[in-house]
Amino acid sequence: MIAILDYGAGNLRSVQNTLGAIGCEYQLVRDAAGLEAATKIILPGVGHFGQMMRALDELDVRAALKEQIGRGTPFLGICLGLHALFERSEEAPAMQGLGIYPGSVQRFSHEARVPHMGWNTLDEVKPTKLLGGAVEPYVYFAHSYYVPRVPQTAATCTYTLPYTAVLEHENVYGVQFHPEKSGPTGMEIVRRFIELC
Repeated sequence: MIAILDYGAGNLRSVQNTLGAIGCEYQLVRDAAGLEAATKIILPGVGHFGQMMRALDELDVRAALKEQIGRGTPFLGICLGLHALFERSEEAPAMQGLGIYPGSVQRFSHEARVPHMGWNTLDEVKPTKLLGGAVEPYVYFAHSYYVPRVPQTAATCTYTLPYTAVLEHENVYGVQFHPEKSGPTGMEIVRRFIELC
């Protein structure tokens, strides 16, 4: 069962539409039991890091989410869903992330115009299953905070500096852009996550 984690925010309708368009059955889940039954998990995210993590704690799903990721359940984090994988974010320094990976999500410099919003190409830095060899895929971004390049970075985007646009590590996938708003390219990325995992 493909679970979309519904924490009360996030771009659920567009993600649901994308899964529907590629013929995938899914369930919205809001509790630990739903996550534990999942064979794949998608965590969409828009808004504020602190609000998202508080919402996950209010739903009491933090431990179940970490356990499922730890036992190898395929996970796709979109935008804030990618940020959640790290220990913390400059957007809410007092709030802990999931801590799957060390480090902090950072804010673009004050000289940069934020949010970084619009269509950009990706640069593959190592073979990535999600992109499937696509040449300079063109996808849609909307964010003010970014994940620096880390060992798990598979592709970058450059906006004042190169940052992680695609993360791939074992069963964990994360994208800074919004595949659900990235047209046919985004739909193909979601399809690859479903089929490859």
